[in-house]
Amino acid sequence: MDLATILGIVLSFGLVVAAIMSGSSLFIFIDGASLAIVLGGTIGALLVNYPLARVLALIGVTKKTLFAKPQSPTAIIEQFMDYANRARREGILSLEPIIKEIDDAYLRKGLQLTVDGLEPQSIQEIMETEISNIEGRHENGQEIMKALGEYAPALGMIGTVIGLVQMLQTMSDPSSIGPAMAVALITTFYGAVLANLVFNPMAGKLKTRSKDEILIKEMQMEGILAISKGENPRIIQEKLSSFQPPKERKTEG
Repeated sequence: MDLATILGIVLSFGLVVAAIMSGSSLFIFIDGASLAIVLGGTIGALLVNYPLARVLALIGVTKKTLFAKPQSPTAIIEQFMDYANRARREGILSLEPIIKEIDDAYLRKGLQLTVDGLEPQSIQEIMETEISNIEGRHENGQEIMKALGEYAPALGMIGTVIGLVQMLQTMSDPSSIGPAMAVALITTFYGAVLANLVFNPMAGKLKTRSKDEILIKEMQMEGILAISKGENPRIIQEKLSSFQPPKERKTEG
């Protein structure tokens, strides 16, 4: 589970709730009709804009944002040093038993292509195509989240207009104006909260996660190509270390 995402959601909603309760009851900010307009309208607009399959895929995207555990570049380097040393001592075919134990489909595919004796250029073309497809899926998730962040405030304004029209119809009763105005404004509140505390931050988190994952994939591709070319393990370590920030790189004692 991504602790930063959970802490951010809890902190932001916690402070909003605390601010509300410091001056009034939380229950006056709860209105079913307003929530239905914002949530229902936002989801409806999303279904109009995107195919159903892409909208349903958002569930998996959200799950990945909250629960995905990024791989460590240092662990990737250590992993490839083991592969490179093994291949140098025992030959490239010695990696075949290891492939079955690898959970990462991208890494498993790359090593299998190497063991099968494919040319490095062909391996690179296949792995780059895989990375391009991964980026496309990530961008799809980011785009949908951004769309939700745009629709929610707009539906909030629509709900507010509906509430104001209804309020104007009861102007003859001054006692109803205040409560009606409050309900009208709650829809704008819901839209702003969902957009700025949930959808837009989640889109940003997806973008960051995508960059981290693509970096790992590029490291893995570089390591796979180096092994397929039979390069020295020390050279492979230097190549993969270049993907790390300088302060994280291991230096020889």
